[in-house]
Amino acid sequence: MAECKKEHGECGKGCFVDSVIHVDVKDYYGKTLKKTSDLKSNACLAPSQAIPAFILKALKKIHPEVTAKWVHCCNIVLTMYYGCGLVVPECLEGCRLLDLGSGSGRDCYMLSQLVGEKGHVTGIDMTEDQLEVARKYVDHHTQEFGYEKPNVDFVQGYIEALKEAGLKENSFDIIISNCVVNLSPDKRKVLSDAYRVLKDGGELYFSDVYSSSKLSDEIKNNKVLWGECLGGALWWEDLVRLAQEVGFSPPRLVTANVITVDNMELEAILGDYKFVSATYRLFKIPKISNKGSLVIYNGNITGFEESLEFDSQYTFKVDEVVEVDGEVASILSHSRFAEEFTFQPPGLPAGCSVRKPKVGTVNPFELVLQLGSATVSSATGGCCGAESSFCK
Repeated sequence: MAECKKEHGECGKGCFVDSVIHVDVKDYYGKTLKKTSDLKSNACLAPSQAIPAFILKALKKIHPEVTAKWVHCCNIVLTMYYGCGLVVPECLEGCRLLDLGSGSGRDCYMLSQLVGEKGHVTGIDMTEDQLEVARKYVDHHTQEFGYEKPNVDFVQGYIEALKEAGLKENSFDIIISNCVVNLSPDKRKVLSDAYRVLKDGGELYFSDVYSSSKLSDEIKNNKVLWGECLGGALWWEDLVRLAQEVGFSPPRLVTANVITVDNMELEAILGDYKFVSATYRLFKIPKISNKGSLVIYNGNITGFEESLEFDSQYTFKVDEVVEVDGEVASILSHSRFAEEFTFQPPGLPAGCSVRKPKVGTVNPFELVLQLGSATVSSATGGCCGAESSFCK
């Protein structure tokens, strides 16, 4: 791919030439960073979080070499599940899923078990040596999972050039990404390409690094800060704007974590800029209705049989009546979640218990402040007792 000397699209071969940023990223991760102690911030090492039992079970079935070589934001060996967040959305069975920046395939092989034999996972990465490891163990994991044929494949390419990598329009139910969008020189193209390859009702579920305001050119041009996932961070308001400009529904904020920089030299360059890692979910759905709805979660999603923490505003408990706004009602009714809920227009007989949602936010910095903690996880709770079947 790198042999083509023409600008992207000119040769007609669907190639994508490395930009200066792509080259710098590969050098930083391949040569500068060899171990976690080489990092100068915790942007790539957000606080570890509890991993659900069913995900742990899936991770234990992955070949040790894949786990040892696995990278997401940094090309270094990590022995715990760290990163911008645990990027495992719910309701995956039978889905076609794309992992942006898949590295040696650890998450792809974990997710291949969650989507099941009827689902499929594709990983895309720009680093050939990582893909070589991933592809080496396709047959191994097919046998380990008891599948008749592989449900995983790996593609070399760039996350802002999915068409050039051969990924077709309207072909995926879900796209995930863990701390790699900030490394791209063209965030709009990442989002627009993701929107293009998603099916109607599909979701981009991703964790990344965001800044408190637009970054200066000095910061954006600093190779170390870019490699540390800070120099390429989007201002969170730009994410909200770009997502909707390319066609997504307004972003739903799931989690947020404060990022610290324990390096005096970099702190001096960053000044008053603040950073968080945050997980958002973006949906490709029809125009959002202004009408809210009452919903009941049916409890049929594997691993979430008692409750579903959808985002920082909504947690759905089984058989509990919850009032949702028009945005969330549209998302639930036009996505893979449609069969997991019972819907009814607002208004119930007297005496029925309905849980009202708390005030939501799309600002990750505000979410951190609201909960008064450096580590913010999605909302839990709901104080009202539930009555099933809309109080029938």
